[in-house]
Amino acid sequence: MGVFYDYYHAASRQAAAEKPEDPRAVEKPMRGMPAFDAVDAKGIDPDVTLGQLIALVRGIPYSPDLVRTVTVHPPPEEWEALPDDSLYEKEGAVIEELPADVRDTLAGIPDDRRGEFAELWAQIDDDPDIPSAAGRLLEVVTELRGLAQRAQREDQLIYCWMAV
Repeated sequence: MGVFYDYYHAASRQAAAEKPEDPRAVEKPMRGMPAFDAVDAKGIDPDVTLGQLIALVRGIPYSPDLVRTVTVHPPPEEWEALPDDSLYEKEGAVIEELPADVRDTLAGIPDDRRGEFAELWAQIDDDPDIPSAAGRLLEVVTELRGLAQRAQREDQLIYCWMAV
């Protein structure tokens, strides 16, 4: 079992955290579920794996603090109050807000370099949860770029919904 990562944009943190237990990348949301413009990124976490793509696009070395997310759900005060053995820390959904510079970097990926970045990205990590085939990563790069461009046009940020 892996961790699910859905990237989406929303008008505000409150909107991003609506019904936090529900996945975001759903083709046809069930009645009562929020509908988001989302990408199912299958194993691509925002801090390390997405951070590696951001470093490639910017032409800089990767560092762990390259993508500085803000936890939207659970609220920080609730997260800090959880006991050490809380199941929530292992199984509950978490929503992180990505900074505008990450959105803008993704939105600015040149069309003619998507394949190059996907190839380079595929060579970085051998984590079994990450879809390593360059073809799949090209699809993810393309989808994330499109999501970021739509978020930019609407002056919204990108969020990542994560769950086990």
